[in-house]
Amino acid sequence: MSYKDSWFLMLRDQDKIGIGECSIIEGLSPETSEQVEAALAQIGRDIHLGFEKLHAAYAHMPAVQFALEMAFQGLNETNPYTWFDTPFIRGDNRIKINGLVWMGQTDFMQTQIEEKLALGFDSIKLKIGALDFDLECSLLEGLRQRFDKSVLQIRVDANGAFSADEALGKLDRLSQFDIHSIEQPIAVNQWDEMKQLCMLSPVPIALDEELIGRFSDEEKEALLNAVAPHYLILKPSLIGGWTGANKWVSLAKKYGIDWWATSALESNLGLSAIAQWCADKQVSIPQGLGTGQLFTNNIESPLYLDGSFLGYDPDKEWNFNF
Repeated sequence: MSYKDSWFLMLRDQDKIGIGECSIIEGLSPETSEQVEAALAQIGRDIHLGFEKLHAAYAHMPAVQFALEMAFQGLNETNPYTWFDTPFIRGDNRIKINGLVWMGQTDFMQTQIEEKLALGFDSIKLKIGALDFDLECSLLEGLRQRFDKSVLQIRVDANGAFSADEALGKLDRLSQFDIHSIEQPIAVNQWDEMKQLCMLSPVPIALDEELIGRFSDEEKEALLNAVAPHYLILKPSLIGGWTGANKWVSLAKKYGIDWWATSALESNLGLSAIAQWCADKQVSIPQGLGTGQLFTNNIESPLYLDGSFLGYDPDKEWNFNF
C-alpha cells in the first residue's frame, strides 16, 4: 500500500462544526469506496433524521458509523476536535504505544527496527508472514539477543498468514523469543482451529481481523465464548466506531480478556479520535496508535510522538484545510 483515501463528513450548525473521518482499507473493510461515497451522499440528504437513525441505518458500514459519531459529537462540543475531555488533551498525560515494523525484505525490516529503537520504543510490533519464516525468526532472534523481554516487548502480527496445520509448530518456535503476543495467526472463520491454538499456543493470541463483520451482539459473544482468545485488537473504523469498540470492551471484561486499540491507517483526525477514546478508558497496556507519521500529507494536528508515547499539545492548532 502506497496511498490511502479517506473521506471527511462535515456538519455545520450556524457557527459550529463537527468533522468525522471515514477511513477504509480496501479488501479488509466491510464497505467499498463506492459504497462509502454513496452512503455519505445519502447522509447529506438525510441529515435531518439525526444521529440515532443515521447510525442505525449504516450498521453494516462501520467506517461510516465512526464518521457519524465523530461529526455529531464534535458538533456538540466547544471544540470540534475534542471528543473526550481527559488529561490527555490537556497535555497532562500521554498514551504508551508500540512501534510498528512493516513487512518487507530483511534489510528494510532491520532498518525500521533500528529506527524504532533509536526513537526510544520499548514495545515493537513486527508484521510477519511475508518472508521466509526462518528469516523472520532470525530477525526476532537477533532482536531478543540484544534486548531482554524486561527491556523490550515484542509483538508480532501474522495477518492470518499461517495455515491451520502449521500454526502451532510456528508458534512453538516463536515462543523461543519471548513474544508478548501474536495477532491473527490463521485466517478468519476457523473458530475450531483458533480455539485449539488459543488453548495450546505458548504465545498468547490476539484476535484482529476476526472481529470485523461481527455486527450483532450475539455473534460477538459467540466468537469470544467459542474461541477464548487472550487479547482483542480494536480498530474503531472496522468494528463500528466507539459504539462497536465499547461493546467489545464490555464483552472483553466479561470474559476476562485484555485489549488494546489500533488505527486502521486513519489520518491524524481519526487517530486523535481513537487516542482520546483510549485515554478516556485509562488504558495502561501499549496501544497501536503510532501510524500517523506514515503519511506524507497528513493533517497538521496537536498529536506528537515522544519516545514510546503519543502525546497531545493543546497549544498547537489543528490545520484542517480541506
